[in-house]
Amino acid sequence: MSIKLGQAIVAINKDAKYAVRGNTFPIEWMDGTTPIAEADITAKQIELQAAYDAKEYQRQREPEYPPIGDQLDMLWHALDDGTLDKTSTFYTSLKATKDKYPKT
Repeated sequence: MSIKLGQAIVAINKDAKYAVRGNTFPIEWMDGTTPIAEADITAKQIELQAAYDAKEYQRQREPEYPPIGDQLDMLWHALDDGTLDKTSTFYTSLKATKDKYPKT
């Protein structure tokens, strides 16, 4: 995903009224909105993109984790069986996904 100008503008000023044509400058500022410098918008885009990119591992892991209900069931069984350690299904199923998509 690429961070759009509008996302950066709203991150700087959530109340900004503006029009962007084709996700490029110039920006039309409306309803008395104080214009935001292009450099500030570009810097915010870069900041937001870096934050988004840093969470890629989370987006990759999420669909591969078992549903929360299944995780709770595995946890309950591990507790009930006295096997809540690194050999339990609860731990090994989550660990496999974490290992497949490591936090970078």
